[in-house]
Amino acid sequence: MLRVVSNNQQVVLGTNASAAKANERPMMPVRFNYDYSIGRHEVTCGEFNALMASTTGALLQCVSENMPATSLTYYDAVLYANARSKAENFDTVYTYVRSIFDAERHCTNLEGFAFHPERDGYRLPTEAEWMFAAAQDWDVDLSWNASNSGYVPHEVCSATAEEDGFCDMIGNAMEWVNDWLGDFRDTTLSDYVGAPDGGALGQRIVKGGSYRTDVAGLNIFSRGDIYTVTSSTMADYVGFRLAFGKIPNATWMNSSGNAIKSRMLPLASSSTIHSLTGSFSTKLVFRNDQTGNIAFIDYSNGQLSVTEIADTIDAYHPDISPDGKKIAFCTGLEGVPGKSSLYVRDLNADGSNLVKLEVESAAIPRWRVLGNGDTVIVFVTDAGNNADDAAFKAASTWQVKFANGMFGIPEKLFDGAYHGGVSSDNLFAVTGARLLRANVAGQDMIWYNREQACNASLAKDGSNRILFLDFGGASGQAFVGENYGTHARLLVADNTGLLTYSVAAPAGFTFDHSEWASDGNLAVATLTNVNGAHEKIVLVNLSDGSIVDLVEGDELWHPALWVQHGNVVENVLLNPDSAGIYMNVTDDVTAVILRYKMELLWTYRDWANVVVLGSSRPLSGLIPGKMHEPYKMLNLSNVPNMMVVTDYLASNYVFTHVKNLKYLVVSLDVDLWHKSDNGEYNFFNTDYKKYPGYVYDENHDFWKDGYPEGLAEMTSYSLGMEYYHDNFLSTLGYNYAEPGGWEEYPAVENDSAWMETQSENFYVALSHLQNILKIAENRNVCVIGIVFPQSPNYRNTGSFGRYGIRRSEAPSLMKEIQDLQAEYPHFVFWDENKMGNHDYTDSMASNKDHLSYLGAEVMTARLNMLLDSLEGTVLP
Repeated sequence: MLRVVSNNQQVVLGTNASAAKANERPMMPVRFNYDYSIGRHEVTCGEFNALMASTTGALLQCVSENMPATSLTYYDAVLYANARSKAENFDTVYTYVRSIFDAERHCTNLEGFAFHPERDGYRLPTEAEWMFAAAQDWDVDLSWNASNSGYVPHEVCSATAEEDGFCDMIGNAMEWVNDWLGDFRDTTLSDYVGAPDGGALGQRIVKGGSYRTDVAGLNIFSRGDIYTVTSSTMADYVGFRLAFGKIPNATWMNSSGNAIKSRMLPLASSSTIHSLTGSFSTKLVFRNDQTGNIAFIDYSNGQLSVTEIADTIDAYHPDISPDGKKIAFCTGLEGVPGKSSLYVRDLNADGSNLVKLEVESAAIPRWRVLGNGDTVIVFVTDAGNNADDAAFKAASTWQVKFANGMFGIPEKLFDGAYHGGVSSDNLFAVTGARLLRANVAGQDMIWYNREQACNASLAKDGSNRILFLDFGGASGQAFVGENYGTHARLLVADNTGLLTYSVAAPAGFTFDHSEWASDGNLAVATLTNVNGAHEKIVLVNLSDGSIVDLVEGDELWHPALWVQHGNVVENVLLNPDSAGIYMNVTDDVTAVILRYKMELLWTYRDWANVVVLGSSRPLSGLIPGKMHEPYKMLNLSNVPNMMVVTDYLASNYVFTHVKNLKYLVVSLDVDLWHKSDNGEYNFFNTDYKKYPGYVYDENHDFWKDGYPEGLAEMTSYSLGMEYYHDNFLSTLGYNYAEPGGWEEYPAVENDSAWMETQSENFYVALSHLQNILKIAENRNVCVIGIVFPQSPNYRNTGSFGRYGIRRSEAPSLMKEIQDLQAEYPHFVFWDENKMGNHDYTDSMASNKDHLSYLGAEVMTARLNMLLDSLEGTVLP
């Protein structure tokens, strides 16, 4: 470890270069108010194995013990940091609730993961720390990169003769840093530690380039890799180095560009919530009392984050609509008399479509659905103390219909402010703001022996049970058989007011803001520490008394949990724990993209007659929505892809289940055909076995005897990720890409002479194409193989494209593919690259080997014309 004297110093993150990625712009200065230590070199394979073999059981394959430790996840790296802290008797900087490992003992998820910058221990460097250290001696000539590495890693510190100073911050192994990926702003921050979470994609930052990176791509401001990087991403060119030391006054910057000193952290994963609720369609909403804003977590996402709806309205008591799409909230607080306004808005990051109920006062909104199907909101005119009879009865309880984004005309239900809930037949209502009061068939009653009670909530399952808190009253103590303090227990009473159940708060905490979940025996509440801070929201199982932490922060109030069980598919024989489950929590982009492609396949299997399979090139290069009649296209391309993946999907799924299939479009990414079928690009080598859906399909011979009813619906209701849901389902699988240009000096990211040593991989890929062509001939399906355009500036290199091959070799290899047309009459070879001599302009490119939406429109139009020309020729 080398000491870095950074106190009162500054580093500039990002760049103002217009050609840089959007998340690398603009320049953002960061000041340090502390010093830190950082490793001279990357953690070596030998160092990693020596410590982790006896802790997590992870064991890397080492060519040499002095090689950088690679092929590990972000979580592997932070577990190593924790293990080193423990070994040297320091505090651990990272905490978590539960760890999940794959078959090779790589950590793929740390549930409830939290970084504690105030702790003195080993950790990953922040991006700012990494850049400050790297900037001391940034010299690409002293690095292992694509020009000199032979496309293999080298022992640490072997690229420089320096005896002191940092090694390999440029090249060799790309390096994990500590931060979540967030955008930069034109501002100056102190002690910046990144974004508070990874946003919709859960993205992380990697720095420094690798032995595969072209010299032109080695920029100190670069923050990513070829594909999206998440905490579970693993690559043989990504490693890490350690930092040490606390960051006393850490600053995060949220998606709104606001500097914050604390975060709200999800502590339970989507899979944990599913195990408790039986549904991934679950949402938690609550008030961030530090800002007065509403925040929420959507557990249908595999990558969880807390989304805060920024506003100037001080919002209390949020409740989620029956369809899970809107929230109602008010400006009044339970137990505090006075005027209150009631609002409804969309439950999304923007809080769009805000509407206000125009009445004198409305507080504590609660949604319900009436017998006639109308959705209404119950509210009270005043939420103050109900101990005084006259004041209580001066207030009243109302309901108002809400439909099509508008309020109807409010109607009065009865006198008295029964804000704890009203039964569906209006014959039972409760409130608790000093006294536990009930309205039973129009009669006002005071229960619980008139002892003090609050936070009353009526069960939503029709049982009319009441959840509430007390102040250590005699009735509660007699029921549980022991003394306890204020809010130390959750209490449940039946519809006559008799206590039936109680749950004790965890040691060191008391309950507050208790609410039934939208169904079943589950409730949510806040936990208050000894200082009175509401630092956690928990889920309480009132069947067995178990408590699960949901989210942690500084002041979290008024939780409400919505659970939808309408996603249960009736009358199907499929296993709900396996069918349609094609991704896991916090998966990287490979599994997530395929999950949505499988949903598209099952949903549109009887509609489509054109299917696209292949890599990221057709993913952003062909637009289903631009196909004209009679062509109905699904873009099922995935990332990363090889011919073996295309073969697997075509043979097992597409040919079998797309009944009207007429054209199969496949990308011929010949520069990628150096990859082995046993490598990381082949998802269906071993990775697929981690996902119950694929194994279930395989065990049932991919349903070749017939599509099982309900599989599309079960896939739709399974775990997903909002970003990809929104992007892929509406576009039928197309990925929109903005223009970025072909790049004047495109990098060659692999040894272009790979045919000398890896020619067998080329011919294995060719055999997969031939297998597809054989099946297509038998099924009377036309296969169109497209060579997608790449930067014409590769003509100035010795390479055909981004990953090789030699330009001198390419024409003969392409001819081998083209010649397959003689053997397979249903095969059409379509070369849109033309050795770089194509007519796709700079604005039609997203980068050196992908089309922008402008180029995709051109290619899709040409595909339409090609298919028109083939009608009645290649196919009858």
